[in-house]
Amino acid sequence: MSLTNRENSFGVLFVAGLSSPAPMPSNYATEHKPTRCHQLQSRRSQNRPSHYTTKRGGHGLVGLPVALPMELSQRLDESSKRPRAHPIRSQLTGLRLGSFANPPSTTQTHSSVCASNPTNQPTNPPTNRSPHQQATMVQHQVKEYFPTVPKVTFEGQNTKSALAFREYNASEVILGKTMEEWCRFAVCYWHTFGNTGGDPFGSETYTNRAWNADDGANLSPRERLLEAAKCKADAAFEMFTKLGVKYYTFHDVDLVSEGASLDESQSLLDDISDYLLEKQNQTGVKCLWGTTNLFGHRRFMNGASTNPDMKVFAHAAARVKKAMEITLKLGGQNFVFWGGREGFQSILNTDMKMELDHMAAFFKLVVAYKKELGATFQFLVEPKPREPMKHQYDYDAATVIAFLHTYGLQHDFKLNVEPNHTTLAGHDYEHDIYYAASYKMLGSVDCNTGDPLVGWDTDQFLMDEKKAVLVMKKIVEIGGLAPGGLNFDAKVRRESTDLEDIFIAHIGSMDCFARGLRQAAKLLEKNELGEMVKQRYASWKSALGERIEDGRATLEEVAAYAKEAGEPDHVSGKQELAELMLFRGVQ
Repeated sequence: MSLTNRENSFGVLFVAGLSSPAPMPSNYATEHKPTRCHQLQSRRSQNRPSHYTTKRGGHGLVGLPVALPMELSQRLDESSKRPRAHPIRSQLTGLRLGSFANPPSTTQTHSSVCASNPTNQPTNPPTNRSPHQQATMVQHQVKEYFPTVPKVTFEGQNTKSALAFREYNASEVILGKTMEEWCRFAVCYWHTFGNTGGDPFGSETYTNRAWNADDGANLSPRERLLEAAKCKADAAFEMFTKLGVKYYTFHDVDLVSEGASLDESQSLLDDISDYLLEKQNQTGVKCLWGTTNLFGHRRFMNGASTNPDMKVFAHAAARVKKAMEITLKLGGQNFVFWGGREGFQSILNTDMKMELDHMAAFFKLVVAYKKELGATFQFLVEPKPREPMKHQYDYDAATVIAFLHTYGLQHDFKLNVEPNHTTLAGHDYEHDIYYAASYKMLGSVDCNTGDPLVGWDTDQFLMDEKKAVLVMKKIVEIGGLAPGGLNFDAKVRRESTDLEDIFIAHIGSMDCFARGLRQAAKLLEKNELGEMVKQRYASWKSALGERIEDGRATLEEVAAYAKEAGEPDHVSGKQELAELMLFRGVQ
């Protein structure tokens, strides 16, 4: 049975690449002035290899001309016929995982969906379509991809369900803000909907991700890519709304695979972003940030902005330009730069100074174009010490901040800190969050974790309450992350193959950060740690201490004080007391 004929479909929506562009976000007119982005016209190209699919490439997806596995639809058919328990219970935890009964099937036409949203009128100029596109009408059918998962709700401490929140109560007010406002949770597109479970030692294990199945036998290559992208978007927004998160994040190639040319790739982004806008308007889910995959394709094997070949630099610039336009169109609140290939494997064939100069030049180009667009989203740089390159220029928070100051970019960028990257750099989990916040450079957090026993990026969901407390303590101290958020740049394990595992992982980590927020608030209200730290540095509140801090003291003056004060006291650092305060504070 093909996916087109699955019984669990619940709507018919959109025409592949042919409907009028969807409306901008409701606050668009007040936040963004009309600029070139709204007047851009996409060129179309119909030249494309006969069969494309998607393959994981680092964080995102890369369109590659590879054959799809022929057994995939058969496996999906067999899976749909397989009997499911109702309800099931975990043999290890006894948690109720939920009902697996198939819901009744409903159908809506595109017009009936729009009728429920009378303001759903395009406000941006329609993108020019080729005669071929206008003549090709393809009806897209919306399916339900998670029929066994109910809407996730807060049930409190007594819940037995793994598909309910025990700690995260979105509307609960803590220190003047709701949990939802403090946390600003986001789901990432790449790990959640692009990951196949494959690794360097084995092939895919996620054979039940129906949105990744090929269902375009009667479509042109371009229509096939767009149809696959819409299926993925349907699954994504179903997951966002059932989980109750308000934000998502993406790389450009997560949304739709690359076309046969740069022009076609960009026209595909135009079309799928129209569809995403409709999804956003229907659900209220927003884009937290967008970015560009400048590491997955072989063209970027020697870097993007730091590539020795200026043609690659230019190609990267074109992709970032388009991704910025799409992020603006979707109302994205941030735009991220992660230089996965911005580094080197060997110093023998590398000019570090030239490459760093080129990276700075690249950033200055995007800063100028952001002004031309009239965009207000926040630029973020994401540090990582290595992987895939042996040495990466954005090593850690300190390195990135120093780079930005060196090239006069410190007012245009903040940091998107990923703690799994922080630990790869040899720091504690929370280190870069605290470092960036100290310099008012913390913009957002990719709130994953890693396995301390391995030396690579494992992108796991955080379930460690102590780490969550430390992170949320700093976020509360700086007044929150907005316009950034806590983005789940994390993936279920290769062996976690049930669709419900995706929800369980997010629920567990959201509960972990919610508990961390509650405990951080208690620590800050008691302020025992704060008073201890204040007392530790009390001598700097003396007259000489303040003169040293503001630069008015001289070296002679400080040396004279040392002779007069005599040998310093032997003062304990009281680390164990601080740890005890933290331990008792989270009880």
